[in-house]
Amino acid sequence: MQDHPTIEDIQAARPRIAPYIRHTQMVRADRIEPAVGCELYLKPETLQVTGAFKIRGALNTVLQLSPEQLARGLISSSSGNHAQGLSWAGRMLGAKVVLVLPTSSPQQKIDNTRALGAEVILYDGDTAARWKQVYRIAEEKGYETVHGFEDPRVMAGQGTIGCEILEELPDVDTVIVPLGGGGLISGVATALKALKPGVRVIGAEPALTPKYYRSWIKGERVSLPLLDTIADGLRISVPGQNPWPIIERHVDEIVTVEDTHIVAGMKALARDAKLLSEPSAAIGVGALLAGSITLRPNEKVCTILTGGNWGLHDLAEVYAETASAAGAA
Repeated sequence: MQDHPTIEDIQAARPRIAPYIRHTQMVRADRIEPAVGCELYLKPETLQVTGAFKIRGALNTVLQLSPEQLARGLISSSSGNHAQGLSWAGRMLGAKVVLVLPTSSPQQKIDNTRALGAEVILYDGDTAARWKQVYRIAEEKGYETVHGFEDPRVMAGQGTIGCEILEELPDVDTVIVPLGGGGLISGVATALKALKPGVRVIGAEPALTPKYYRSWIKGERVSLPLLDTIADGLRISVPGQNPWPIIERHVDEIVTVEDTHIVAGMKALARDAKLLSEPSAAIGVGALLAGSITLRPNEKVCTILTGGNWGLHDLAEVYAETASAAGAA
């Protein structure tokens, strides 16, 4: 198997997954525009079947497996959204699914994964340690592994978002992509640069886990200590091995965003766009609010809202803490 998706792979994924996903219609966030200084569009994957974009890559991969592979069962690791996507796909095709999730995963994501019929194993360790567990269990049980960002079939599924953005907004200037493991931006950037090379692709990652930003500066993959960030879906200590060269080739810029600005993005989305998002999804709006991205007058910008799978209780706590802090100031 090749280690990167092609535009042909991405275009082939579209009809494969189309019967099972939602086409998330782009939304113009005109009420946020005065604060960010651009024409802003949102690609709300928060409204996807499983509440996140990850269903695209999981489906594109699982639908290409043989009956024998499906019968053996599927296994992966995830902070929660890939887990739900893979669980949904496995349930649809009658395959057993096992997920190794970090103990720090939001309870809503754990509950959602179990509700979709998957076996959940909670593991207290970083991404590398969890994947060691995955490979150990896979070898022992004979499961098929479906990696959430290293697998080119997963990247191709995520890349279908890039095609949809260009169809809905052909004159888009800049696309901001939340940056965790790198599977999403690898697929989206591959699609965008193949179909419209002039589009600027920017990755946004938490300032507390700037693995791609630091690697970008150094010119090679670097591993960083795994610090806590509110953007749990982007909390990874080292760039993906397969996504890294794709990102080097196709991504124009990487910016880091402080947690305070991520929360500001969440609030702006809820208040002005009427969209609830988990922190990872709001990072693009947070980057714009922080002034981290240089913009031209009248620039058309799209940011992908990757997921909305935090529970209402968790979201309410974030908003309450922010409001209390503002009041105290």
